[in-house]
Amino acid sequence: MLKTRTLLKNSPIFSTFAVPDIDQAKRFYGDTLGLDVRDSEMGTIEIHGKDGPPVTVYPKPDHKPAVFTVLNFPVDDVDQAVDELTAVGLNFERYDTESIKTDAKGIARGNGPSIAWFRDPAGNILSVMGRS
Repeated sequence: MLKTRTLLKNSPIFSTFAVPDIDQAKRFYGDTLGLDVRDSEMGTIEIHGKDGPPVTVYPKPDHKPAVFTVLNFPVDDVDQAVDELTAVGLNFERYDTESIKTDAKGIARGNGPSIAWFRDPAGNILSVMGRS
């Protein structure tokens, strides 16, 4: 029987991602998305959600956006979230691949929860997704 490692079992976990311009990120996440954004140590910001630990965003001048989703927002109504975010100027990603197809609004439906992806000013991929 494999012995379970316990070194990290009781360690709190949190997530981080980078942006090239922390002030721009603060405005985007705080003003555009309406999230609770707080200044933190060493020039970083923390994004506080409803539950769980905050997400730390740190400046990285040579930042290159990830090719995967770095932050997901579960919502009750994906269509409403897309409409509201579109109204404040966000554009949603469009995919037409074998595994992901989005509709005219940018929402992938029918293969798990409905989900729509958009980018922050640094090019990081974010999503709104149905709770399921």
